Amino acid sequence: MSMKTIAFLQDASSCFPVLLLISSLTLASSPYFSLALSDSETAFIARRQLLSLPEGGKLPDDYESHVKLKFTFENPRLRRAYIALQAWKSAVHSDPLKTTHSWEGPNVCDYKGVFCAHALDDRKLIVVAGIDINHADIAGYLPVELGLLTDLALFHINTNRFCGIIPKSFSELTILHELDVSNNRFVGPFPEVVISLPALKFLDLRYNNFEGELPSALFEKDLDALFLNNNRFVSIIPETFGSSPASVIVVANNKLSGCIPKSIGKMFNTLNEIVLQNNNLTGCLPVEMGMLGNVTVLDISSNSFSGVLGKTFKGLGKVEELNVANNMLTGFASDDICRLPSLKNFTFSSNYFNGEAESCQPSKRRDCVFDDVSNCIPDRPKQKSAKECHPVLSRPVECSQSMCGGGSPQPRPKPQLPKQKPLKPKPPKEEESPVTRERPPPLKLPPPVVKPPKPVSKPSKQEESPVTRERSPPPKLPPPVIKPPTPVPKQEESPITRERSPPVIKPPPPVEKPPKQEESPVTRERSPPPKLPPPVVKPPTPPVHSPPPPPVHSPPPPVHSPPPPVHSPPPLSPPSAPIVSKPPPKKEVILPPTIGFQYSSPPPPKFPGY
Repeated sequence: MSMKTIAFLQDASSCFPVLLLISSLTLASSPYFSLALSDSETAFIARRQLLSLPEGGKLPDDYESHVKLKFTFENPRLRRAYIALQAWKSAVHSDPLKTTHSWEGPNVCDYKGVFCAHALDDRKLIVVAGIDINHADIAGYLPVELGLLTDLALFHINTNRFCGIIPKSFSELTILHELDVSNNRFVGPFPEVVISLPALKFLDLRYNNFEGELPSALFEKDLDALFLNNNRFVSIIPETFGSSPASVIVVANNKLSGCIPKSIGKMFNTLNEIVLQNNNLTGCLPVEMGMLGNVTVLDISSNSFSGVLGKTFKGLGKVEELNVANNMLTGFASDDICRLPSLKNFTFSSNYFNGEAESCQPSKRRDCVFDDVSNCIPDRPKQKSAKECHPVLSRPVECSQSMCGGGSPQPRPKPQLPKQKPLKPKPPKEEESPVTRERPPPLKLPPPVVKPPKPVSKPSKQEESPVTRERSPPPKLPPPVIKPPTPVPKQEESPITRERSPPVIKPPPPVEKPPKQEESPVTRERSPPPKLPPPVVKPPTPPVHSPPPPPVHSPPPPVHSPPPPVHSPPPLSPPSAPIVSKPPPKKEVILPPTIGFQYSSPPPPKFPGY
């Protein structure tokens, strides 16, 4: 190496630090160079904003009248604009490109990034109609005084380093049409103040640190474009999602969960692009997605969708970009999808498809890109192993029974109660009536047949029997049979003397003990209802043909009883004079017999509880 070469290298090495310094200054002045804020700087700027906010987050109505200025302005609206822009300049923490250095003096229409126009409500007035300082790399916050810019139609500040929150005073910007605050350092929950902006059509909140839930009212606004991607939203997609008239909706790279609402089908007339990429969405894809006939971009990649691509997807006649990669979809990639007329790119890689039509193979079409790698398709390269495929393919998802996508689960049929069968007659020891049924209408029952025994006592308040009975034996049978006074076990009262129960057929109880007499001394047999066998009556003891015992407790026949029918048989014997005794201690319904009379159907019962 010559001496001249060594001397040149020494001179070059001595100049290297200078060149490095010059290059760093050049990069700092470049419009594409950004000085990132540290976390401490971001917190400092946010604290400054919070300290500057008035109570309630809004300015008083007469705020500008208390601000003393040395300049004169063409109209009051320009004066308010000057107050707002000067407050914003004071809120700037860093301005490496010196965008706000020109914000001096009363002529606000000459400020860099500020645009003036004629007022919409008064063409004679010049007002600040727009602010566009995109890519200015300004660090700072939005002061509450920006609410004084009531003639603002667009507000673009994307790709800066603004921190803090969007103040509530933005609700005063009633004609704001476009709001773009993307690619900044804004924090907090979704800025609901934007929902109150009546004229807003374009909302871009991308690349910030907003978090929490998406309000359902957001998708009911008359927006044309909605960009929410690259934030920290964690909610489900509200059911009002399908009510949005937006043509472009991008919510990629958040932490949204749950299903795609079925209401998405209502967007078939307006939606052109929808990107749900890289969230935590699950479930089957709703069949209503096939109704989106105007969609050109549909990206649902990098979620956890399952099930199959339904047959309705052939309705995506205008789709150009279809991306369903990185999910858990199964089934068959059909020819209907791969031959969509406008399709340019169909990416279904990294799923569990186990078959594809020949038209879906990457080498079959030159005008469309297909990507089928990392699936479970036989005889295709770069597929998953059988060990990876088996756990998913062996448990296919039935979307028709899923709460998401294919349909809600069918309602289970209500179990029908078995029809109650009539109970068979029970043994005599049973205290209840052998047949339990509702009291039939009185007029539809056959007329009663009266036995010759004498009447039995009943309560004084008892006017008529609530039940129509048919008494046996027929007229040709011998007189009623009276059992000897042998005690009957557990037989203390006649089933027909119980409260609110229909008459029951039982053998006659003993009659010889008047103090304990609570039953009728006569055995009556009630005619069985249709379709029931006649009750079984124990064979009586040898009959004793003695006249019936004198009535002890029998009151006179009911006063309200109708006259006997014409065809009734004559009475066997006239009733003797009744002896009225005290009613029994229990409030029971004692059914009076009749002697030789046939009662017509009684009127409706007057007992409480019937």
